[in-house]
Parts: sequence; C-alpha cells; structure tokens
Amino acid sequence: MDETGPAQPLPYEGVWRFTAPAVDASVPQARHAVRDLLVRQGVPVSDDVTEGLLLIVSELVTNAVRHAAVLSPVLAVEVAVGPEWVRVSVEDSHPYRPTALEADHGQTGGRGLLLVREITREAGGACDIAHTASGGKVVWAALPLKHAVR
Repeated sequence: MDETGPAQPLPYEGVWRFTAPAVDASVPQARHAVRDLLVRQGVPVSDDVTEGLLLIVSELVTNAVRHAAVLSPVLAVEVAVGPEWVRVSVEDSHPYRPTALEADHGQTGGRGLLLVREITREAGGACDIAHTASGGKVVWAALPLKHAVR
C-alpha cells in the first residue's frame, strides 16, 4: 500500500488557454503571451526549444488568421505543460483541415506546416491536426522540455 498518496504536479505544470481575434496583430501577441507564460511559470525549457515553440505558435496562428478567419473570427491558443513536455495548440471554427504542402522554391508562402513538422521532428516531438466536436479543428505540436540528443 502506497502511503505517500498521488504524486503532486510540478510547480510549472498546467494548462492555459486564451482567445484572440483572427487578425494579423494576434500573431505577435500570441507569441509574446506564450513566451511570458513559460517565463512566469518557470518552465525548464531550453532556449532552442523555446525558439522552436514560439516559431510554431507564430506559424499556427498565422495559418488560422489567413485561412480560417472568414468562418472563425476568434481563435484559441492553448499551452499545456507536463513534467517532460510542452504542447501548444491553435483551435479555430473552420472545418478545413490543412495539409503540409511540398516546398515550391518559387512560392513565398504555403510552407508553414512543413516548418512546424520539421521543428517538431528535430526536437523529438509530435504534431497533428484533429477535428473538434463543434466542427472546427485544432492544430497542435508537443515538444520535449529538453532538446533531443542526437
């Protein structure tokens, strides 16, 4: 019989969610909000992982603003931190499920999800897209708090 009871969460563990209008100004605001949250909570995340995570937030919010704003004037950003990982997700109400496009060197856009997948892979994390119960979608990426050792 375990006398110690359930393990207590670490001080930095938790889930935080905020909403923002689906406008360009929300991209840097979301990035700053996530950075401030990581610092305020004392999340033990390396500089490399932090920079990757913030780039992922920028890409996901930009995609929601550019491609979902017509049907989703508000988007939600969620940050979940566990003992060994941090997960960011962006949710919108648009039913379209994006796919990572192949790189076209003549094209100036359309590579955001490829970048998200590459950053996630290099860090040893995971990313995916899921439908929400309300018919929208959530795009997420989870990275380990410590950078993957190669």
